[in-house]
Amino acid sequence: MNFTLTSLIVDAADLERESSFWHRLLGGSITRTATHSFLQIDGFPVIVIQHAPQHVPPQWLEGTSPQMHFDLTTDDAGTADKRVLDAGGRRLRPTDDVVASAQQGSRVYASPAGHPFCLRSA
Repeated sequence: MNFTLTSLIVDAADLERESSFWHRLLGGSITRTATHSFLQIDGFPVIVIQHAPQHVPPQWLEGTSPQMHFDLTTDDAGTADKRVLDAGGRRLRPTDDVVASAQQGSRVYASPAGHPFCLRSA
């Protein structure tokens, strides 16, 4: 018996804002319904943004770990940081030196709905 990962589901109270964020950040194609957005990126499972009106962003505290999160890699930490922020994300671990921070491991961000993700140097 085998399993196949077909999709990742992301809850959001503001479906449009969360969908636009991931689409602007990762590219691909997006299909929208009244309650879901389906982001398809070649070679990856579908990312489904699901309208969840009662969704409350998780509290992220230094020294704690979310139950699950995305990891993204980049070959240009400075440009990637700007792209995340321009798309509507926010830093969860602020630092003055974005490039040095990324080279030391990873930068931690949150999507508009508060879902954490890491940005690592390739």
